[in-house]
Amino acid sequence: MVQPEFTLGIEEEYLLVDPQSGALVEAPDGLMAACAADLQDQVSPEFLQCQIEIGTKPCANISEARDDLRRLRAGVAKHAAVYGLAPIAASCHPFADWKAQHHTNKQRYNELDRDLGGVVRRMLICGMHVHIGLSDDPMRADLMRQMSYFLPHLLALSTSSPFWNGRDSGLASYRISVFDNLPRTGLPPHFESWSDYERSVQILIDLGVIEDSSRIWWDLRPSSRFPTLETRIMDVQPWMEDTLTLAALNQCLMRMLWRLRVKNQRWRIYDRFLIGENRWRAQRYGTSEGLIDFGAAQIAPFSTLIDELIDLLGEDADALGCRPEIERAAVIVQHGNSSIRQRAVFKDAQKQGGDNTDQMRAVVQHLIEEFHSGL
Repeated sequence: MVQPEFTLGIEEEYLLVDPQSGALVEAPDGLMAACAADLQDQVSPEFLQCQIEIGTKPCANISEARDDLRRLRAGVAKHAAVYGLAPIAASCHPFADWKAQHHTNKQRYNELDRDLGGVVRRMLICGMHVHIGLSDDPMRADLMRQMSYFLPHLLALSTSSPFWNGRDSGLASYRISVFDNLPRTGLPPHFESWSDYERSVQILIDLGVIEDSSRIWWDLRPSSRFPTLETRIMDVQPWMEDTLTLAALNQCLMRMLWRLRVKNQRWRIYDRFLIGENRWRAQRYGTSEGLIDFGAAQIAPFSTLIDELIDLLGEDADALGCRPEIERAAVIVQHGNSSIRQRAVFKDAQKQGGDNTDQMRAVVQHLIEEFHSGL
């Protein structure tokens, strides 16, 4: 069997804010035009007018992805600064009111607003998606079932949305709770084959329920545009290097599962009910509590799970040239991911006095600084 290239592509969604007030600001037409002229089709408006989306080119390795992602982030930051704005990469704005936002006047987004009603209007959330190149469709279906086991691990590492509407939500990823209100979201179903997947999707297309598979928003899906598996469960990352660690983990996981497949082995398929419990634990606690290790029949500390995962993926990381990136996952756990850092900033701001708005603005300022670090 010919080894896939395991190319990777990264998509990120950012929010635009006023650096002084921390408030959301709708993207001026001139800003979007400047970004498009500079970054071409790698930048686009998103559902809400305060959002902007970027996407890397298909990259052969993590080094190429770093260069392209840095260029895109720096380009958006540069053009936003001309208008006195700054991008932040957090999956929820700490204090914005979703009811005050307006969706972008674009056919696709107008149709979403019409078809999905009130639930889509709450979509003041940002995510990151990682595409891994797999041109063999049957393999995409097979690896999608196995890869689902690791989706809670990726979510826990990535959580960056503890605040919603000016309050601590009590969740590490409030974004997930908002997104799950949409239809055709959550963990992907277990399809036995690619033909089973195509047959199920085609039923909805034939009935006019969806126009194509791009209206399916599972945590992991075969891309409708590219020959890839697209992981969508992750919160967006303020630090670019955290994005690259998550991308490298996705790439290595796919290669590891392929490596097992060519040896007539596979990762055990667990019921969606059980994986869903880990998904909830990741959404609620991030990295601060453990996930269920179903093989050991116990709740394992997240640090232990990540150490085991790094060991499991060592051969694949070496083959793909991304060992430093996957080993950085242990650093994220040790020092805290974005949801933990945001809460720490809020707590420090409380000690300085002021009201809740001042404390939330401190969190936004922290997110601005993290976005610009490393550019």
